[in-house]
Amino acid sequence: MLFMEFSRCCEKLEATAGRLDMIDIISKELPGLTEEELPVFVRFVMGRIFADWSSRKLGIGPNLLYEATGAVAGVTREKVIEKINKTGDAGQAVEELLSVKSQTTFFHEELDLVHVYNSLISIAEQEGKKSQREKLLAVRRLLGNAHPLEGRYLARIMLEELRIGVGEGSVREAIAKAFAVDSVLVEHAMQALNDMGEVARLAKSGPAALQDVRITPFHPVRMMLAQQGSIAEMIEEHGEIAAEFKYDGSRFQFHKKGNWARLYSRRLEDVTGALPDVIQQLLGATDHDVILDGEVIAIRDGKPMPFQSVLRRFRRRHDIADAQEAIEMVPNVFDILYLDGETLIDLPLEDRRKRLESVVNLYLAPQVVSSDPAVIKKTYDDALAAGHEGIMLKVQTSSYSPGQRGKNWIKIKPEVDTLDLVVIGAEWGEGKRAHVFGSFLVACQDAGKLIPLSRVATGFSDEQLAEVYEILKDSVLKTSGKEVTFEPSLVFEVGYAELQASQNYEGGFALRFPRFIRIRDDKDIPDIETLESIKERYKRQANSAQAYQT
Repeated sequence: MLFMEFSRCCEKLEATAGRLDMIDIISKELPGLTEEELPVFVRFVMGRIFADWSSRKLGIGPNLLYEATGAVAGVTREKVIEKINKTGDAGQAVEELLSVKSQTTFFHEELDLVHVYNSLISIAEQEGKKSQREKLLAVRRLLGNAHPLEGRYLARIMLEELRIGVGEGSVREAIAKAFAVDSVLVEHAMQALNDMGEVARLAKSGPAALQDVRITPFHPVRMMLAQQGSIAEMIEEHGEIAAEFKYDGSRFQFHKKGNWARLYSRRLEDVTGALPDVIQQLLGATDHDVILDGEVIAIRDGKPMPFQSVLRRFRRRHDIADAQEAIEMVPNVFDILYLDGETLIDLPLEDRRKRLESVVNLYLAPQVVSSDPAVIKKTYDDALAAGHEGIMLKVQTSSYSPGQRGKNWIKIKPEVDTLDLVVIGAEWGEGKRAHVFGSFLVACQDAGKLIPLSRVATGFSDEQLAEVYEILKDSVLKTSGKEVTFEPSLVFEVGYAELQASQNYEGGFALRFPRFIRIRDDKDIPDIETLESIKERYKRQANSAQAYQT
């Protein structure tokens, strides 16, 4: 497939509003692709380059793209930024700049879909002092061979924000339709493989290939997520439930095969090098080949330390030995996904727990199973007394659903309600904060799109605003007066008093008294709140208010 054909498909999708029509467009493209093209097309159409389980990064920020575009189009970097500010879209700006450039310098060769993919892989592999220059030259070569329309989608893919409204669910249904397989099989294969491109390749072979999918050590899968709820609701609906401490730490996934082990963060980044002490602890806890789910906390004087202490260890790249002495890290294991070649995610929680207890002899998170509200409430009180955040309530019969946030796992905390939201824009501060961003526009997710939800301006210390500025300053896509738009990447935990129906934001909701709680750089965009879950929160909030009034 030529990259121009892919670009025209994206253009068609971008102009299509209906989800079913999008599914139809994608499904018609898939059968004609080769074994090599199929996974690339699927990842690209979702705005991704690498498999979801991969921790590889392209390493191209907006500034490098602007510089490469300016060099190819024969304009200054400032002119590129000016064009982006005018269009509000880096892809459209690149397209317009390439369309006015003398054609004689373009189209040395037609871009092929797989060639583009291999070029991006080569860019990602560049390391060392000269890597930025090599990446710049590689981007210039790609853009130099690109037609204007191709430039639009090349730029967006390199920024990993395709902006055509295609979500994972639509691609899943398109694969099922294209190859006449059950979408449930596609979903299950995705949960195990964590790579929709590979899932599409298997689907082309037929349902048997999808049914035979197994979780593989060292290919991390997404972690199951929780939503808010109450003890009374869970017991009323399910009777006997499992209660576990909710830790104020960082989620991890531990993979072990033989004597080889790796540790992955919630964002599926390989953090083995930063946490050798945790690796050794878990290696000593089991003799089996396993994939374990858990949370690591920092301990001082027998008490858990704040979340930020844990993050400092996860971020650490140097002086690891000194960090080990300064901060004691303790893993708490609460689930098992894989055991000695067997995938366990389809088993009910109570069976997975039995397997876990039979093969892991240390660092098991305590669990209380009961249908008595008083027993669960005591577990909650014990968790708070021990310095933890609260408790998790889990349905005993539930399977493990990678990447899913549902009613099978419920979190109970005493603090203000919070949401994990991605920062998509900001406004410059005033007075002594004029040199940093002072307020931030945050968004939830909905079917592959980011939906603005609120502006957050309170809860920040001067030091936190300086830290956020350093993180975001190279991610600016557009500037308009005091307003800036970012390449989405940074996740905030935001507290709020209540959800309100509002026409001021696209999703129909706004936060009352939003307040910054903390940076969640252990979370990525797929982990942020969905519009659907916000609607559920709003419904529960309304029901609670109605019950109070009666």
